[in-house]
Amino acid sequence: MTTALIDYGSGNLRSAARALEASGARGLSVTADPDVVARADRIVLPGVGAFADCARGLRAVDGLIEALERRVRGEGAPFLGICVGMQLLADRGVEFETVAGLGWIQGETNRLQPGDATLKVPHMGWNEAEPCGHPVFAAAWDGAAQDVYFVHSFAFRTADPADVAAWTTYGADRFAAAVARDNVLGVQFHPEKSQGAGLALLASWLRL
Repeated sequence: MTTALIDYGSGNLRSAARALEASGARGLSVTADPDVVARADRIVLPGVGAFADCARGLRAVDGLIEALERRVRGEGAPFLGICVGMQLLADRGVEFETVAGLGWIQGETNRLQPGDATLKVPHMGWNEAEPCGHPVFAAAWDGAAQDVYFVHSFAFRTADPADVAAWTTYGADRFAAAVARDNVLGVQFHPEKSQGAGLALLASWLRL
């Protein structure tokens, strides 16, 4: 069983790799090689920073998106996107400019709107994620809400609420803490920084 953690110049790869290995990942490769991605049993796409920078970084690696499309969407390999790696699943990101995402789950990423001047953006720190019945969350957390660690200024607004796998609320803004469709799962929070809850979620995904 092999897991590819994609290195495209954006992401806390060392922390993510340690968390995956602690959660039971075997044959972990930190890679941008499309051939390795195309053969991986599971694929993790991290991401920190701006949507536009991450999208461009991903597209700058020759053949990588094509390998992802073939292995994940064509062949059904389990996929996990983390933070901006989740946001990139959207049709587009709307920050300082509008940039196309992967378009695997319909919707767009736009700025958080907490509606309270005392609540800072970025949303940084522990907040509750409320699962919606997805099997990875059901196995990891018995379907119960858990506190997890967020660092972000933008949120994924799905076109179809059925694509939301977990919700969280920051002030007046309720947004997706996780999205899912078929073999694709994305989490806005950082499981590698979320202690026991994050490791349990990774372990559950690795068993899926």
